[in-house]
Amino acid sequence: MTLNLLVAPDFAPENFPGWYMLATLLQHRSGTRLHLLMPADAREQAQMLADGLADLVYANPFDATAMIRDQGYRAFARPKAHSNEMVIATAAASPADHVEDLRPGCRIALTDNRDVRLVGLRLLEPADLTEHDIQWEPASSYQAAARMTLNGQVDAGFFLASAYHALARITRERLKVLVESRLRDISHVLLAHPRVADADLAPLAQALLAVDPADTGDAQVLQALGLPAGFEPMEREDAEFMIDLMDTLLD
Repeated sequence: MTLNLLVAPDFAPENFPGWYMLATLLQHRSGTRLHLLMPADAREQAQMLADGLADLVYANPFDATAMIRDQGYRAFARPKAHSNEMVIATAAASPADHVEDLRPGCRIALTDNRDVRLVGLRLLEPADLTEHDIQWEPASSYQAAARMTLNGQVDAGFFLASAYHALARITRERLKVLVESRLRDISHVLLAHPRVADADLAPLAQALLAVDPADTGDAQVLQALGLPAGFEPMEREDAEFMIDLMDTLLD
């Protein structure tokens, strides 16, 4: 059989080939054909989901929360030792050294990643800033957010931490981190649509969880994917804990 795997469009561009490498590996080991759906942005992802194209989804925690709660998706795996931390950064020459130095009316570059926005607003609480105190400047990618920050178009940028640390070294040297989150319990999640039977999912899930960072070939795939520790099972209780944490952030 063939399963369509939709991958959330918020991974670093250099990890794009890694998904194809992983799909090839999993197909070979599980006997299940995988067809990748790689939406360019959140809007295209939403349309693909609305059209019912995805059997499996590698979802960010914000989307995963809604999909589990409202649409009956079930979580079966998540990246191991790879939580969704986020960074607020400014230009290295900026007078701001801490988030408290940001003032009402400040301009912040933001991609269309709601979990990053959610965590970022929590990190701005020491500055007494709410979303209404900020001039939000849309960025098409984290690379674009970095350019906007460096060019002085914004006072700071919101970044998924893994994307920030994957920026070119020369770019990071011209930026300055104001704060980086340490939540640890929020991560992307692999979800299965309710129509996918357990018997159909099991061989693929087993193959995914068996991808071994200690194996040279497997490690190359995981490095290309940007997930060097591989994957671990996600039980229902784990998913419910993450949903509760997301609810707390929303309150």
